Amino acid sequence: MRVELHKSVQKFVLRRTKKEQIYILNALYKLPEGDVKPLVGRHGDFRLRKGDIRAIFEYRGNVIFVKEIDNRGDAY
Repeated sequence: MRVELHKSVQKFVLRRTKKEQIYILNALYKLPEGDVKPLVGRHGDFRLRKGDIRAIFEYRGNVIFVKEIDNRGDAY
C-alpha cells in the first residue's frame, strides 16, 4: 500500500530533529504495521501509536492517508 501525508503532517515532521523525523517516517511508511487501532466515534479513522506520537489515518482504496499527527496529549 502507498502512504500519503497531509500537508500539516509534513510540516509537523519537518519541525522535528533529524533523528525524530527518521523515527516518525519509518513508523508511517510501515503502516498498517505497528500499534494500530480503530478510533471509536470516528468512522473509518485509525490511529497509530509510536512512542509519544499519535497519527490518525484512513484507508482510501489502495492508499493510506495520514490526516493528522501530534503529540500524545494533543492528538485527540
